[in-house]
Amino acid sequence: MKFVIQRVLESAVKVDGETIGEIGKGLVVLIGVGREDTKEIADKMVKKLVGMRIFEDENGKTNLSLADVDGSLLLISQFTLYANCKKGNRPSFIEAGDPKEARRLYEYIIDACKSHIPVVERGEFGADMKVSLINDGPFTIVLDSQDL
Repeated sequence: MKFVIQRVLESAVKVDGETIGEIGKGLVVLIGVGREDTKEIADKMVKKLVGMRIFEDENGKTNLSLADVDGSLLLISQFTLYANCKKGNRPSFIEAGDPKEARRLYEYIIDACKSHIPVVERGEFGADMKVSLINDGPFTIVLDSQDL
């Protein structure tokens, strides 16, 4: 499982021109589900995500978590995080999870995040989404379950 986490001042996601998710200060998380991923892996990833201290405290140190700053989450499914670009110029996505299982884990992650963070917005699994954001910093972290 892979999360690309971006600290933002604001963000929104649109499908067919309609805003379906929108947050102010918080984190946008692009979520890639791989073939071998499970609920147990998702639990580890969510625990790491909501506990990350990547917001500035009164001394300018990145020492505060999402909950400490009353931040929000915008969770976006993105199978392309599993692009394999080793051969040729056309990425292969065979390492991405089966869509049915990936959708189930994406929904599971959303529910798990809601048990920790009051405001959790989302994209639409499998849709052509337009994501806009103002990256704060910029501050971007890649979490890979292989590294946890």
